[in-house]
Amino acid sequence: MAKSDPVSDHGPYEPAFFALKYNMTLKAAEVVLHANGPSRNACDGAARAFTAAVAARKQLQFEKDQVSFRRA
Repeated sequence: MAKSDPVSDHGPYEPAFFALKYNMTLKAAEVVLHANGPSRNACDGAARAFTAAVAARKQLQFEKDQVSFRRA
């Protein structure tokens, strides 16, 4: 079975390419790809949602740390 071209718009993503594209770990990329099937549109949308959630969580933690620092 031939592998699909990772940059083509056809066929499923290769996990390593997907991880690099969305700046996520290989494990996170594998989970997103597995959960969303072979649809590149679905995987792209899920990756954008995942990276936005990670960023929001980091921002929330930063703000929480700032409040703790001000109280100290």
